[in-house]
Amino acid sequence: QVQLVESGGGLVQPGGSLRLSCAASGRTFSMYVMGWFRQAPGKEREFVAAITWDGIRTDYADSVKGRFTISRDNAKNTVSLQMSSLKPEDTAVYYCAASRSYHSPGAPHEYDYWGQGTQVTVSS
Repeated sequence: QVQLVESGGGLVQPGGSLRLSCAASGRTFSMYVMGWFRQAPGKEREFVAAITWDGIRTDYADSVKGRFTISRDNAKNTVSLQMSSLKPEDTAVYYCAASRSYHSPGAPHEYDYWGQGTQVTVSS
């Protein structure tokens, strides 16, 4: 069982930066692939980024490549999402999630545990 709690969301101007964090409970955090997803009003949940157990491999949605960076600290049971050059279309609730598999890191159904989400609003 893994419990996930996101933090760091808020209101930011276009072009600004924000760092999201996700704290995980349990002693098996390093056994899980971690991902970030987002969901805007009226839209389906979409993949943002994922990172392997050891942090060696990362994957990103095309829409955030070059602007977002996912990282993890297994000693602290945390995964982070550094977001820069933010755009209004990045506005959404952001969720972190944990999976036992890296077979399809972009597929929500691959993830076993989800946080409650944190709101990110990009607006002037």
